[in-house]
Amino acid sequence: MDKMNRRASLKTLAAVGTTGVLGGLHGLAAAQAPLTVGVIYVGPRDDYGYNQAHAQAAAEVKKMPGIKVVEEENVPETAAVQKSMTGMIMQDGAKLLFPTSFGYFDPHLLALAAKYPDVRFSHCGGMWTEGKHPKNAGSFFGYIDEAQFLNGVVAGHLSKSGKIAFVAAKPIPQVLRNINAFTLGARSVKPGITCSVIFTGDWSMAVKEAEATNSLADQGCDVFTMHVDGPKVIVETAAKRGKMVCGYHASQAKLAPQAYLTGAEWNWITAYKTIIDAARTGKPHPNFLRGGMKEGFVKMSAYGPAVTDAARKQADDTKAKMLAGQFDIWKGPLKDNKGKEVIAAGQVQKQTDLALEGMNYLVEGVQGSF
Repeated sequence: MDKMNRRASLKTLAAVGTTGVLGGLHGLAAAQAPLTVGVIYVGPRDDYGYNQAHAQAAAEVKKMPGIKVVEEENVPETAAVQKSMTGMIMQDGAKLLFPTSFGYFDPHLLALAAKYPDVRFSHCGGMWTEGKHPKNAGSFFGYIDEAQFLNGVVAGHLSKSGKIAFVAAKPIPQVLRNINAFTLGARSVKPGITCSVIFTGDWSMAVKEAEATNSLADQGCDVFTMHVDGPKVIVETAAKRGKMVCGYHASQAKLAPQAYLTGAEWNWITAYKTIIDAARTGKPHPNFLRGGMKEGFVKMSAYGPAVTDAARKQADDTKAKMLAGQFDIWKGPLKDNKGKEVIAAGQVQKQTDLALEGMNYLVEGVQGSF
């Protein structure tokens, strides 16, 4: 009787085990179903800048098992991006899209998100708002102003003229935040230093970028940084003029090895992986994703040969404090370049403060307007 009961029990356990294994395999297969991801760039993928930084992340995504990546470059911020996204959805079966340029969000991404509720859209830099925008849409960005502040620290040490320069595309909050952080970093070294800024008017305007760089060099600026899509022209022009450069978006060190000091770089794969993981596992779409140096969203370029020991030490010490959560860029008293107090004494705006994402001023020490 005992032998019979034991034999029956083993059969039952085997049946349950088989069912469990099959169920587990089915669940595993579902979890690992191929996911097609679309990435759209406003410029070329090899621009030494914004688009290249995203393309580097897309290259890492391609190495992930069960992921298919489709890409399209040189897509303008017009209805053309809606056609690109529609093609990826209808022809390639994309279920997750990364339209990477600022102007893609409104109205283009929002229109497609409403039309295709089963597709996830993750936009870089936009302001997704609860209750206003679709749940299948979202925004991700990084606190690269932390790295631009460190650029400024290095620039402050290396500048001999006391004049540094910033070539910018458009005066949107993210750009203003970088100009201000760069200036504040430099003024933490030399309080009297000034930063001259020229806005070119668009993300990629090679002729105007060269003209702006030459104009700023003529004004005596000796350390340059920028916020345009492709920094190549600015880096090379500044180097030809005998000036120094702090890069942006990706490393431009090999374009000007002697002139390149360091740079503020994106590490977009951190955000991409978080968003892809949510899509593959059925988690809610990350609607508003942000992170800084501590979270691995941004990083610094390696120091160039011209960077002094003193510059390295102050930049490294400041970076260590940032990583430990012991350093705040945006603290009072802080005035804009028209003399108006924008942050009162004793007040601090943390990186997560949404007021910073609506920044509409240039700080004291910036020479320029918009």
